[in-house]
Amino acid sequence: FKWNLDTRGEAEQLACSSSVSFSEDIISIPRQIEFPTTLGTAFGYYYAPANSKYQCTTESAPPLLVKAHGGPTACTGTSFNAVIQFWTSRGFAVLDVDYGGSTGYGRDYRRRLRGAWGIVDIDDVCAGAKYLVEQGLADEKRLCIDGGSAGGYTTLGALAFRDVFTAGTSKYGIGDLTMLAGDTHKFESRYLDGLVGEYPKDEAVYKKRSPIESVDTLSCPILLLQGEEDKVVPPNQAESMHQALLKKGIPTCLKMYEGEQHGFRKAENIEDSLDTELAFYGKIYGIPVPSSVDIKIDNL
Repeated sequence: FKWNLDTRGEAEQLACSSSVSFSEDIISIPRQIEFPTTLGTAFGYYYAPANSKYQCTTESAPPLLVKAHGGPTACTGTSFNAVIQFWTSRGFAVLDVDYGGSTGYGRDYRRRLRGAWGIVDIDDVCAGAKYLVEQGLADEKRLCIDGGSAGGYTTLGALAFRDVFTAGTSKYGIGDLTMLAGDTHKFESRYLDGLVGEYPKDEAVYKKRSPIESVDTLSCPILLLQGEEDKVVPPNQAESMHQALLKKGIPTCLKMYEGEQHGFRKAENIEDSLDTELAFYGKIYGIPVPSSVDIKIDNL
């Protein structure tokens, strides 16, 4: 784009890397929100449902999908995200949370996660969801959460240690911190020391914060999506979590993707994972999903 600082007129597009275009009436524009949480204030981006072809006249508030970013010491952003637009164009509101520990908000905010992963992040995603319910922007009975990698851990932790959400999806997420400490790749082998504690010295803390150790407190449906060749969060994380959920009698589904590693790369698998998650929530919340993929949910 070119923008004239003297005239202050509209920006002129010079070139574009993609020929794909969308009608503006199906694009949800993010709004940054601040909400109270246990350590003060946390941040996130709220996306309202947007699709001019449809209008809901029977519900006062939409279902809400809360997204927990990976890292965990990373951050989300407001650049165009087709995945978020997938949800908002289908009637879901989305809250993309920058929980305590995220970059971009100063040193003190980033340091909130020191030794507190599995506490601060979970508090913040729950606080964000409850804040939107209080504002009349989300349906309390249809609060779901998803995340990949570290965000998958936050997702499973929020479902295990809190009672705010009614469904969730973990994408190549961590259910067992002790297993991760022993199995993860060399580059991140000491990453958890600053987030949780030294291992094996603080093994008790690792077990206390592992969702798989708190299956008894889980009560809502969980979808698990995993790459078969993942070396960062090995498939045994999803498999062991799935077996624990089956044993507890909790509605669950595990879908493994052949040839995928940490984060899905193949277009057909990215598409299928989104369609699967939508079909999952459709069955759980009784939302009709035309031409949905076939998904078998055990214990449902």
